[in-house]
Amino acid sequence: MTDVLSRRRLNRATLARQYLLERAPARAIDAIEHLGGMQSQAPLAPYVGLWARLQDFTADELSALTEQRQVVRLHLMRNTVHLVSARDCLGWRALFYPLHAAGFRAHFRRGIDGVDRDALLRQAKRLLEEQPRTRGELGELLVERRPDADPSALAYAATHHIALCQVPPRGIWGENGPAAWTPVESWLGAPLRSVPVDELVLRYLGAFGPASVADIQLWSGLTRLREVVERLPLRAFRGEERQTLYDLPDAPRPSEDMPAPPRFLPEYDNLLLSHKDRTRVIPGNRSVPLPPGNGATAGTFLVDGMWQGTWQIRDRTLRIQPFTKLGRTDRDALLTEAAQLCAFVAPQATCDIVLDEP
Repeated sequence: MTDVLSRRRLNRATLARQYLLERAPARAIDAIEHLGGMQSQAPLAPYVGLWARLQDFTADELSALTEQRQVVRLHLMRNTVHLVSARDCLGWRALFYPLHAAGFRAHFRRGIDGVDRDALLRQAKRLLEEQPRTRGELGELLVERRPDADPSALAYAATHHIALCQVPPRGIWGENGPAAWTPVESWLGAPLRSVPVDELVLRYLGAFGPASVADIQLWSGLTRLREVVERLPLRAFRGEERQTLYDLPDAPRPSEDMPAPPRFLPEYDNLLLSHKDRTRVIPGNRSVPLPPGNGATAGTFLVDGMWQGTWQIRDRTLRIQPFTKLGRTDRDALLTEAAQLCAFVAPQATCDIVLDEP
């Protein structure tokens, strides 16, 4: 008989994998690999995400990894920008090439009708190897030879078909810079590799499981993964809705009574974005906000393991906005965690904390 996992048990299992039940004594590079990369469309979001998950994490640790090219930011899962280790970048990029190419065909191909794509990509790669360039800069150079084409579409052809990563100072704590791109292989000094999709599925389950095939496909953006899942040595469970959930046999699945302390997460955190069925962390099927920003001034927070509100820092004030009224114990614990968030984000400034009661 297949074991049934309640939503609360799924919540605790996922929080354990995500280092959100208790902060882990891990290095940032190891945590990034364990988590299967971190959403980094907002370039500073991984700093807050790692602070929420790790003991003794400092922003300098991740800045150094970025400057030393041990981690990189590039389009991968769901064709969105993720921060991954150099090793995962080189091994995973080829898995997502069909997804990126399909995205280009769906949105940009009309802007390059009649263009010799091979010649275009050769020129784009040469230009990006000369120096990192933004899409705007690249498009203006590419259109010189193709005056009838859309410069934006020319640039997107390059960023969707060539393995590229963004370079510092973008993604460095306390600094800022444009989204400038350069070829991955040149930046890392190593060729792309091919790893089986099986590895990607196992890594996902290690960070987000137990999960359904639909969950894995939503996180990755890849399709036709059922046959991959079914050939792997996984353990099967049932969810409350009778859906089949797969997991690594020896992965942690804590009791649903395990305490879950409050945690502040950055915007775009993958905890909220990586399941088709998000009810294990999001009550009421609420839509996840995707606001503009750098990732270090706004986000969401968890109470008892569930998404229960948003936060924003502006003008040296941290404003916390719960969705529902909090009990005294949860409120006090959340405010204690809020003070630590302020100390991390703005260590040299005094930060007022305001909790808006719903």
